[in-house]
Amino acid sequence: MNIQKIIEQLPYSEPFIFVDELLSVSKESITGTYTFKNDLFFYEGHFKNNPVTPGVILTECMAQIGLVCFGVYILKEENISEKSTFALSSTEIDFYLPVYPGEKVFVISEKIYFRFQKLKCKVKMLNAKDEVVAKGTISGMILKRE
Repeated sequence: MNIQKIIEQLPYSEPFIFVDELLSVSKESITGTYTFKNDLFFYEGHFKNNPVTPGVILTECMAQIGLVCFGVYILKEENISEKSTFALSSTEIDFYLPVYPGEKVFVISEKIYFRFQKLKCKVKMLNAKDEVVAKGTISGMILKRE
C-alpha cells in the first residue's frame, strides 16, 4: 500500500491531524513524524508565556501514527473493508520530556497483537535529538465508517 494513501484515508483534518509523513510501514511496525507548528491553537494557553505541547496531544499524535495509520495498513493487508478504521480504546503512556512549539517528533509503533478486531501496540515518541519523549502501549478497535 502506498504510504501517502494511508495518510489520505485518515478520518482527521486540520486542525486536528498530527501526521506529516510516514517513513516506513510493515506488518510489524510503523514509523512517522510530525512537527508541532508554532501557531497551533493550544499553545496560547498551555502554559502562559512558556508554551508546551499538552500530553493529551502527544498521545493523540502517537495514536494517529502508531495506531490509526498502522491500522489502515493492516486492514488493507488483511483485506478488511476500506470502510473501516481504528478507534482508540486504551492508552498507558509515560512522559519523560516536554515538546515545545516548532519541535519535530518521531513516532515508532510495534505491533503487540492484532486479533478479535483489536490492535495493540508498543509506541514511543522521540525528539530530534533521539531522546525518548514518551512511551507506552496503545490499543484500538475496528470502527465501521458509514
